[in-house]
Amino acid sequence: MTVAGLRGQILGLPDNVRGALWVVVACVMFSVMTTLVKLLGGTFDSFQLAFFRALFGLFAILPFLPRLGMGVLRTRRLGLHALRGFTGASAMLCGYYAITHLPLADAVSISYARPLFLIPLAVIMLGEVVRMRRWTATGIGFIGVIIMLRPGGEIEPATFVALLGALLVAAVTIMIKKLAVTERPETLLFYFGVISCSVTLVPAVLVWQAPALWQLALMMAMGASGAAGQYCMIRGFKIGEATALIPFDYTRLLFAGVIGYVVFFEVPDVWTVTGAAIIVISTLYIAMREARMGAKPPQRSTASET
Repeated sequence: MTVAGLRGQILGLPDNVRGALWVVVACVMFSVMTTLVKLLGGTFDSFQLAFFRALFGLFAILPFLPRLGMGVLRTRRLGLHALRGFTGASAMLCGYYAITHLPLADAVSISYARPLFLIPLAVIMLGEVVRMRRWTATGIGFIGVIIMLRPGGEIEPATFVALLGALLVAAVTIMIKKLAVTERPETLLFYFGVISCSVTLVPAVLVWQAPALWQLALMMAMGASGAAGQYCMIRGFKIGEATALIPFDYTRLLFAGVIGYVVFFEVPDVWTVTGAAIIVISTLYIAMREARMGAKPPQRSTASET
């Protein structure tokens, strides 16, 4: 089968199926990135890894700019881009620190707590009205987080860094929601690359270690896979419905468990599995509830949701 024939068959698939394919490819790319971060984290500081991720991610975008035209760089919301870039770079630093200091499955599972932070942030930053069912699901999700903290046992400081990273990612999600109204995906990726490079450069210089050529190649792959994952995720959610696609995003948990076991000889314990399951179920419920509420026509009744 020719490439054109395969492309035609894929384009003929339902939107949600095509969207799911993009999301799964994104999860593969993110899994490649996290694996490389963990491998390189034994030698290089998280600041330096975050800088190279931002730098090579930006390099991966630049070849597409001539085709898209320089008009894609025009924006009237540079301040929000800057805030999103700073917050996103900080989230990346937290995530990389967690990946290098925690078992891979633990770090990835905790990162999925970000939808739980979205509820209070949406109330504060967007003025959204959140009713009892979603607050309850959010509370149950945080119980999953507490379980992953291994109650009664020693808590790794990196766990709190991972939670901070999830909070920052939730804040970035709110900013992207605002930016996406007027900005193209390529615009978002370009300004994030430029600003995150600027934010991570100074701390990276302070802990700099000269990488060997093969390590530089791995860093290049790390940055490119991260940027590719972002692009695929944006494309997927642009094509398909969120409720149909969100379950596929959790394939990263499966990939993290397999990679952690095969590559790093890590076996998730009962606290990780139980907590991750509770987080997944609660965040899936929140996502599906959000979609159902969004699909309903406005009601005149002011009765509260129970």
